[in-house]
Formats: sequence, C-alpha cells, structure tokens
Amino acid sequence: MFHFLLPALLSYNVVLILAAVIPAVFLMIKVYRSDRLERESHGMLLRLVVGGVLSALIALVSEWVLSGLLQLLVPSTSALFDVLLYFVVVAFSEEGAKYFMLHRRSWSSPEFNCQYDGVVYAVFVSLGFALWENISYVMHYGFQTALVRAVTAIPGHACFGVFMGVFYGFAKKFERSGRPQESRTCRILAVLFPALLHGLYDYIASTQLQAGSFVIFIAILFIVSYILVGKLSKNDRYI
Repeated sequence: MFHFLLPALLSYNVVLILAAVIPAVFLMIKVYRSDRLERESHGMLLRLVVGGVLSALIALVSEWVLSGLLQLLVPSTSALFDVLLYFVVVAFSEEGAKYFMLHRRSWSSPEFNCQYDGVVYAVFVSLGFALWENISYVMHYGFQTALVRAVTAIPGHACFGVFMGVFYGFAKKFERSGRPQESRTCRILAVLFPALLHGLYDYIASTQLQAGSFVIFIAILFIVSYILVGKLSKNDRYI
C-alpha cells in the first residue's frame, strides 16, 4: 500500500511546490526584463535569491525572539500588542533581514552601476524571501493557500522590494556622487518605508478591519509599484 501511495504523494507535493514557486519566478522574470540599460548576470541574481532565502531564516529567528519579549512586556489582548507585533516585530524583522542580505550581496558589486539596479536587486531578494515563505505555507496548508498568496503575499513582497530598491538605488547614486549624508538617509529609508508598508499590510490583513480596506490597500500598493517600475526603468541612468 505504501509503495502504491508514494507516487501520488510525491506528485501532490511537486504540484504544491510548483504552485508556491511559479508566482515568484514570474515576477522575477518581469522585473529582470524591465532592466533596460544593462541586465544583471545570472550569478548575481542567483546570489540575491539565495540571500532572500537566508533572510527568511534570519527573520524567523528574530521574530521568535522579539515576539517572546513582546509577550512578556505587553498584554496580548491590547491594541498596542498588535501594533508592535506587526509594525515592529514582523515588519522590521523581515524587511531588516532582506536589507541586510541585499546590502551584503550587492552594495560593493561592480555590477551595481545603474540606478534601476537597486530595484532589481531588492525585488529579487524580496521574492527569494517570498519564495521560501510561500513553500513553507503551501506545504503546511495546501493548494488553496498557494492561490491566495499568489495574488496577495508574493506580489506584496515584490512591492515592498520595489520601494526598498527605489531608495537603495538613490543611495548608491548619492554615494557615487560624493554625497554620503544623502546616501545614508536613503539607506535608512530603504528599510523604514518598506517596513511601514509591510506593517500596514499585516495589520489590515490580520485585524478586524473590513475586507474592503485590505483590497483597497493592496490595489493602491500594486498600482503605485507598477508605475514606479515603469518610470524608473524608462528613466534609468548609469551612475
């Protein structure tokens, strides 16, 4: 009986993994093709995706530690608990871990020579994070979860990556032009702004707000990110 069921179980797991992976890969290809001036090497992009996977593991540890401290300090039934959980513990753990791997794997690279590269790098790290996270969710909760996350969480991570990449690209531009203070400010915003959006995303999705609020927020987030990608790609310059 076990040998009879094994192929079916393996096939089911393969389908789940593909359902988890395909949306992230699709978005990676779209962002990669929008790189108009000089596309990045496959080796660089692979390192960024792996960095995104590693950032998911870093965030997992950080969230576990910080959520434990939060439970000791703030009653879990209070509104403050939810705000700190989503905006500080989750958002900063995840976006901070992404930025750590993004900076570590790309800042000093000679390939980082165009402003739009910052968007490409940040989105690939974010989608590496989302890819690993999605596989974990789908293997635990099934195919229906993959469908929901394909139109919410995965594009959401990509959007956070777009905003991170916008500031990251400006930071590199300022650094190259001898403006270290502006570069430092943009690097800080590259974490703060995505973390704010991430916190809003999780807070709206997880609290008792109307479902329409979440749909509106997602729609605005996607539209603004799509416009930014188009404009930044069109106006890209060497730095």
